Amino acid sequence: MNKLQNKILMLKKERNALILAHYYQTREVQEVACHVCDSFEMARLAGRAEEETLVVCGVRFMAETAKILNPDKTVLLPSPGAGCAMADMVTPGDVGELRSRYPDAAVVCYVNSSAAVKAVCDVCCTSSSAVQIVRSLPESRIIFVPDRNLGAFVASKVPEKDMILFDGCCPVHDCVSENDALTAKAEHPQAKLLVHPECRKEVLRYADYIGSTAGIIEHAIGSPDTEFIIGTEIEVAGRLSSLAPEKRFFPLKSGFVCADMKKVTLHDVLNSLEHNVFEVTPGAGEIAAARKSLDRMLATG
Repeated sequence: MNKLQNKILMLKKERNALILAHYYQTREVQEVACHVCDSFEMARLAGRAEEETLVVCGVRFMAETAKILNPDKTVLLPSPGAGCAMADMVTPGDVGELRSRYPDAAVVCYVNSSAAVKAVCDVCCTSSSAVQIVRSLPESRIIFVPDRNLGAFVASKVPEKDMILFDGCCPVHDCVSENDALTAKAEHPQAKLLVHPECRKEVLRYADYIGSTAGIIEHAIGSPDTEFIIGTEIEVAGRLSSLAPEKRFFPLKSGFVCADMKKVTLHDVLNSLEHNVFEVTPGAGEIAAARKSLDRMLATG
């Protein structure tokens, strides 16, 4: 721990704060967090938190989700510019238009969406719970927003549902090509390919395992195999190398980086704790409406 990290840890205790960090955060930010997790676990932990202040080291939709699930707490996003390109691709108006075209459909939104979008959807999901949630719904037609790649993966697992997919994506995962997958497998012929379902279907077809970030980590650690190509943000390969140093982990492609996730720095975390910034405050009506879709997600997942 360096001096800055130690100062953060002291302030965390003084402020009775819970620091949550996503797996895509830098290693030094992860080291000061109380928990390092994926979106689903972050939501679960935020909803159960007893600390007065929640510092969300991630992107805006994650901080919004924490506030929705625990509205009496102060929720801080250390870097106010940390957004999510996928979340920004869909609006409540887009959902309304789809509902008017398909009035018999249930609307499922990926957690990578704004509070305003969650407020007009029926149920939320994460990459780890999407298949289970879609399968559990009584409606035969499902509108899925905003990620077309995750939606297509779900459709392949639940063929009995008529899936209406919104044309959004994670630019970081969507830019991985079939050639990237083939090149990585050729360079590391003994390695198993573990891929996030936000990648395109032509990439998923070469995967030995498809799952959420947490699922990829759990699979890699528990597998008897010793070499893996990691098909998600580059920080995950680094984390796995520290968790299982006896194994080898290779990023699926160079430059596999979520720039928004990297906007949160140690200085931002310290500033957030020292000055109580930057607070995330969705409106009360939005919180109440969005809470319904998130509660259904947590109950199912």
